[in-house]
Amino acid sequence: MKKTCGGALLLAASPSFISCNRQQRPVRFGIVTDLHYSRREPYGTRYFPQTMEKLKEAIGVFNESNLDFVIELGDLKDQDNVPQRERTLTYLDEIEKEFQTFQGPVYHVLGNHDMDSISKEDFLQHTSNHGDADKKTYYSFICNDIKFIVLDANHNLDGTPYDRGNFDWTKAFIPKDQVLWLQEELKEKDKPVVIFIHQLLDRFSDIGKALCVSNADEIVPLLEANGNILAVFQGHHHAGHYSFRNNIHYWTMKGMIEGKLPDNNSFAVVEIDPQNNIHIDGFYNCEDKDLNRITV
Repeated sequence: MKKTCGGALLLAASPSFISCNRQQRPVRFGIVTDLHYSRREPYGTRYFPQTMEKLKEAIGVFNESNLDFVIELGDLKDQDNVPQRERTLTYLDEIEKEFQTFQGPVYHVLGNHDMDSISKEDFLQHTSNHGDADKKTYYSFICNDIKFIVLDANHNLDGTPYDRGNFDWTKAFIPKDQVLWLQEELKEKDKPVVIFIHQLLDRFSDIGKALCVSNADEIVPLLEANGNILAVFQGHHHAGHYSFRNNIHYWTMKGMIEGKLPDNNSFAVVEIDPQNNIHIDGFYNCEDKDLNRITV
């Protein structure tokens, strides 16, 4: 039943009345990735227009699930076979309008397809993040005494930003200024931390290196040195993936774009309990998973 009408299994509550006391309740958020919305014809397993209906179902569940926020992990939209900037912006406006129907804070992570025929500035001007995160490509926010950090690896190896398709998607990179910013964010070690990023950071695992951030070997030691990183949530690889090293979970979510309605979709409700254990309540192609905190 959960796979077809998950909202019926969850208690309804208004996000605006949620108390932010870690001693009383967990942190809960909704998560989606790789919608690739456009009106182009299907290609292989990708049914581009159908992600609008898939997102509507996900938002319906999220609005009934007592959540603190909702986040998407990149590749929110796609483009036509022959790219046109104005048409691409139309697709972005349409899918963003639906995303904003969540009755609470929403956040974006940039993916490579978000800059396939538009600029980062275009994307930022046509989307909105909650609060101080608005109009930023990387940022942090605190919810219920957990720090959430959003990274932007959509840069070429020389540090220039992805811009209207000027990139090779197999070469993602986090430039020096963002690395320095991340180091500052990680200096405070009084809160547990969760990382959101589009491309994968677990380059050390068995995953294809083309799917990973090119300088992930520089980023991961920073996370491990902090000691309080609970998990890294990633998109980009539509098939999904999981790895674990030094008490950090790296969970790659399955892409919403994959597969045809009515049997295929992918979204999840994530819960972090007061002991910092994480439970992923997956819907359709997204499996349930527990990411438990190991104490030593």
